[in-house]
Amino acid sequence: MAITSDDELWAAVPAGVAALLRPVVGDLADQMISEIQQRVPEYARPADEIYIKVLRLAVDEALRRFLGRIERPHEAWDPEVFRAIGRGEAAEGRDLEPLQTAMRLGARVAWHRLTEQAERLALDPRTLYDMGEAIFVFLDQLADAATDGYNEARANAAGEMERRRHRLLDLLLSRPAASPEVIAGLAKAAGWRPPRTVAGVAMEERGGFRAPSLPPDVLIGLEREPPCLIVPDPSGPGRAQMLDAGLRGWRAAIGPAVPLLDAATSLQWARDALGLAKRGVLPERKGVVRCSDHMAVLIVFKDEALVRALSEVRLAPLAGLPPSRQDRLAETLLAWLRHGRGAGEVAARLHVHPQTVRYRLRQLEELYGDQLADPDIRFELEIVLRARQAMRP
Repeated sequence: MAITSDDELWAAVPAGVAALLRPVVGDLADQMISEIQQRVPEYARPADEIYIKVLRLAVDEALRRFLGRIERPHEAWDPEVFRAIGRGEAAEGRDLEPLQTAMRLGARVAWHRLTEQAERLALDPRTLYDMGEAIFVFLDQLADAATDGYNEARANAAGEMERRRHRLLDLLLSRPAASPEVIAGLAKAAGWRPPRTVAGVAMEERGGFRAPSLPPDVLIGLEREPPCLIVPDPSGPGRAQMLDAGLRGWRAAIGPAVPLLDAATSLQWARDALGLAKRGVLPERKGVVRCSDHMAVLIVFKDEALVRALSEVRLAPLAGLPPSRQDRLAETLLAWLRHGRGAGEVAARLHVHPQTVRYRLRQLEELYGDQLADPDIRFELEIVLRARQAMRP
């Protein structure tokens, strides 16, 4: 009659076979351990007494559980020991292939020994066949339990590592910054190598969510509000391209490169830049906005109230003019301040005739008088005129 379930398989093996096998279990365990150590390099640790004890415990437990299934075929069995073995493999940093190989070797040794002793144990062919099938069914059950433990340990380890990385990100962005010793200790625990410099990245979703695709050395804080990153060695080869590609679907700005403990400052600059880009003050080109390309604008807009107050003072001579005339004179004055006082160079920058520039400059001299000769006033004028230009649509 065909066997259709595991319970029927175990029940088909005479319970008395377990008693016949018990006297040879110790010798069989020795053979299994020897074969595993000879054939699986990862388990060859003759000098490691603790590891040998663990290996023997696993083999002895497998044999004990096997005989117990024969004697009590309908009794539920607890696979926790073999889940623990799987968790141990994960802790050792191995994949499951060595464990699965060891299990197959152990089952083969057991089967060979069983067939050699079949006549002495008075096992008929039908019983021997059922015993062989039971061995390999049991092997699958052990492997499944070990795999469950392995996957559980890997998931827990990954979760714990992720929690440590989140904690590290929190500490790096805290104010005041955590001590170098605390940062170094947590970085080691998180498997993160502290770089010489970092940069903060401020982010915002453009539309539908798309997870960033970034290398593992980038610390990611998508759960923070707003989302952010810490990028190690931001000026390194290929890092700019990496961010542009990895943050497709996001609006993002990267702060300046700073020492590790100044990460919060870099991120604040990035957030300022992102805010200005959203307002149209900074050009939002394809890819990540880089603070290093817009430092002057960022400095000017760091205190907008102060800039507005300064603008009211320094641009007062233009206030009574029509808006279009204000724009032309402000544009000319900024070009004159930035690029020199020659009408020809200013005209080239503005793409107008030099005579037009000379006419506008005479108007500015009439409006400002001796103020344009004062270097401090010229400096303040450039600040407010840059701000005015940046805020124009």
